[in-house]
Amino acid sequence: MAQQEYRPSSPPRVMIVGAGIAGVFLAILLDRANIPYEIFERATSVKQLGAVMSLNVNILPVFEQLGLYDELMKISFISPGMHVYNENMKKIAYRGNEGIKEAVGYDYIVFSRPKLYDLLLSKLVPNKVQFGKKALSVKHPQEGGVVITFSDNTSYIGDILVGADGAYSAVRQNLYKSLAEKDELPLKDAQGLKIGYMTMVGTTDPLDEEKYEALKDNFTHFSFIIGKGKPYTWSVFTVPEKRVCWGVQIQLSQATAEDKSFRNTEWGPEGNEVMIKEIRDFATPYGPLGQFIDMTPRDRISKVFLEEKMFETWYYGRAVLIGDAAHKMLPSAGQGAVNAMQDAVILANCIYDIAHDPSSENVTAAFKDFKEQRYPHVLQQFDISKTTAKVIYGQTLSERILRQIVFGWLPQSMLHKDTIRAAAYRPQCSYLPLTPHHGTCFVLPQKPSKRYQEEQQKKAQK
Repeated sequence: MAQQEYRPSSPPRVMIVGAGIAGVFLAILLDRANIPYEIFERATSVKQLGAVMSLNVNILPVFEQLGLYDELMKISFISPGMHVYNENMKKIAYRGNEGIKEAVGYDYIVFSRPKLYDLLLSKLVPNKVQFGKKALSVKHPQEGGVVITFSDNTSYIGDILVGADGAYSAVRQNLYKSLAEKDELPLKDAQGLKIGYMTMVGTTDPLDEEKYEALKDNFTHFSFIIGKGKPYTWSVFTVPEKRVCWGVQIQLSQATAEDKSFRNTEWGPEGNEVMIKEIRDFATPYGPLGQFIDMTPRDRISKVFLEEKMFETWYYGRAVLIGDAAHKMLPSAGQGAVNAMQDAVILANCIYDIAHDPSSENVTAAFKDFKEQRYPHVLQQFDISKTTAKVIYGQTLSERILRQIVFGWLPQSMLHKDTIRAAAYRPQCSYLPLTPHHGTCFVLPQKPSKRYQEEQQKKAQK
């Protein structure tokens, strides 16, 4: 794909920047559509970072389509519900998932993020990911195509460029720079991300099930602990292979979040150790949190800021953004990952339908269709994620009152209705046989692929 002269290709050549879950999932989808791709990743190697993740009905049908559902379930535990405690280990609430599967057709499942990433990465054609590729510039030459240049002085040209490179996407920054120079960038998009929390997470090595009885069960034990008089919330999950995923969230004041000196000095091993010292005595149902931190290799402990931002501009020319590059959400039971994978599904559908003629006009039309299909659903989830973060992580007076309402006063049946209503949106690959509907709840209709329908009709006539 490294070339200087642009020659239009059918199907289009897709360049994906970012080998995270969104980028790798998109690559798998494109491969099933027989659309060539290449992935460029800034890191020099795969990093096994992250803790617990959860997937739900909004994306699981696609795993069935791809034949990955059974493999996913082998690395997952079903989640029967969530226990919420105060830091004195008094139970505040229990929110169970009874009856959800019957209505929506799927259980909530949890697993460690590295396990999902390994599964997805194993489905790629070997050597499709080029590491050590830090994007510097994106250009749309007059002769056509899109060119991306990296810090190692290599340049690649293709028909479509996908920015799946996270909240501080280099692809987005380049696109927005071009739009700003033309005075075509919305003011909202020129503003930075809003930071509200900082989190530290990790996944332990295998533990002794005789010491931790919960590890003997084949479902997850999921506990949130709410700090009192401190801006901390922490959690522990049991996951397969006798491991525990743990995480600590800190709610930042506006002044702290905007303090550049704080943001610049919080990183690196020294900053991690300072935070570890602060949190190691936090109580969990199994004793101090420090015991799980000590069973987690230091290079598998990560600390990041949790930002939020809903960008308005998702594409320009032959480049398009997905996942955190287009909409960065606060964590909400893995919904950010679900939304990123839904982006990949819809974008793959749109590219598939114009694959026979990836002209500039058709590519723009495909990107426009992608955003029109996704934006309303992403916006809805964006608002939900903000509310969920307030309920789980919030420590202001109004947020504590909101938490009391949700956990103390709202009946579980009302929360279940919201969950079942949200399960209606479950987009699938339009160019693969659809997964049959499981469950009893309403499901939004799938937008069909005209190309796929025509191809199926031709096969039937032979």
